[in-house]
Amino acid sequence: MTRLIAAALILACTVPATAASRRPPVPDRFDGTWSVEIITEAGTCDRAYRYPVRIENGRARFIGAAFTVQGSVAGNGAVRGSISNGMATAVVSGRLGANGFGAGTWVASGSLECRGRWNAERRG
Repeated sequence: MTRLIAAALILACTVPATAASRRPPVPDRFDGTWSVEIITEAGTCDRAYRYPVRIENGRARFIGAAFTVQGSVAGNGAVRGSISNGMATAVVSGRLGANGFGAGTWVASGSLECRGRWNAERRG
C-alpha cells in the first residue's frame, strides 16, 4: 500500500503553456531513466523509497509496478499527475530540470493519508 505513494512520484500531466513558455514543447527533453527518492513527511506511509522511473516521449512509467498511472512531463519539465491502485490515490507535482535533477511534493488520499516530497536524478 505504501508503495502506491512511492510510485506516485513517477507521474506528471501536461500543464498548459504559460505566456512565458509559448514555444513548442519538446516532449523527449526529459526522456531517459530517473532515480526517484520519495520521502514521507506526514502520515503512516513508510519513511522513504527510491525507485527507477522511465520517461519515454514525455510519458512517465514506474519500472516494475502495476498501478493506474495518468500524466506526462511537460516540455518545460513541469510534473503533475496521479496514480492509484483502487484503494488510494496520490497526486504529484513538481519539476524536472535540464540539469538532470528534479523535485516536488506528493499527497495521498483514500485508505492512506500521507504527504511528502520527492527528489529525482537522471541516470541515463
